[in-house]
Amino acid sequence: MVERSAPVPTRPWSVGLTGGIAAGKSSVAAAFAALGVPVLDADHAARVVLAPGSAGLDAVIDRFGADVLRDDGSLDRAALRRQVFTDAEARRALEAIVHPRVRIWLREHLQALDAPYALLAIPLLRETWPAYDWLDRVLVVDAPATLRRARLLQRDGIDAALADAMLAAQADRAARLVLAHDVIDNRGTHADLQTRVAALHAGYLRRAAAR
Repeated sequence: MVERSAPVPTRPWSVGLTGGIAAGKSSVAAAFAALGVPVLDADHAARVVLAPGSAGLDAVIDRFGADVLRDDGSLDRAALRRQVFTDAEARRALEAIVHPRVRIWLREHLQALDAPYALLAIPLLRETWPAYDWLDRVLVVDAPATLRRARLLQRDGIDAALADAMLAAQADRAARLVLAHDVIDNRGTHADLQTRVAALHAGYLRRAAAR
């Protein structure tokens, strides 16, 4: 039996937003934010916990060396990414540094919110489950791997080998969908996405009020 993580003290009702890389999570998060929903972003939290002078960045330097730093002392994410997406052991070492700090940041900021519900954008939700099993609901943004690969190549300007490694490093589609209470199929138009988000928002407001 899997032990559940410690409950979060009084907080807004919470929806975990996840999906494969380049599935369109940022677009979905922006659509919810436009409706007034607070969005807590795990990627933003990761930047905060690895900021210059932080214990997190010190731990990264100890493990990966000063070559992952820019001249101004900030983290060179591209250099670090090249290391971890071609080395499974290095990726696990980085995750052990970052993920616990990100979880603490998200929990603390969620508890400080005054809103009916909040959205927590967590790209690696499936990979870190059950650390987030206190979420009230999970929303998965879905898109075919071929489409996500094309978006990734265009968005990040990386080569095909790195794009493939980044896709392979994540949980597969079926594993993500196992967690889903709701799914947005993001193969359609921007208008389609907005319509789906509006419908989910109305439902989440009702669920949050009824809890």
